[in-house]
Amino acid sequence: MHTIGCMNVDRLSVALDADLVAAVRQTAAEAGMSLSARVGAAAADRVRNQLLGAALDAWEAETGAFTDEELDQAAEVLGLNRRARSTAT
Repeated sequence: MHTIGCMNVDRLSVALDADLVAAVRQTAAEAGMSLSARVGAAAADRVRNQLLGAALDAWEAETGAFTDEELDQAAEVLGLNRRARSTAT
C-alpha cells in the first residue's frame, strides 16, 4: 500500500477491453482527471449503487413494495423518466 498525501492507495493491475480503456482515457481527459481517478470514481459509483440497491431491497422487504405513486414522485425529484413495473409473473 502506498500513501499519496493523506490518502492510502493500493496499486493493482487490471485487464480491460482496449476500446473501453480508450473511452475511459478520453472521458478522464475531458473531465480533467487522471485515469486512476476516473476508474476509482467509477468503481466508487458502482459500490454506492450496489449498496443503495441493497438498502432499498431491505426497506421494501420490511415495509412492502414501493407504490407506483412513490416511484413516480422519486423519479420526478430525481429528474428521471420512470418505466412502469412489469406486471408479468
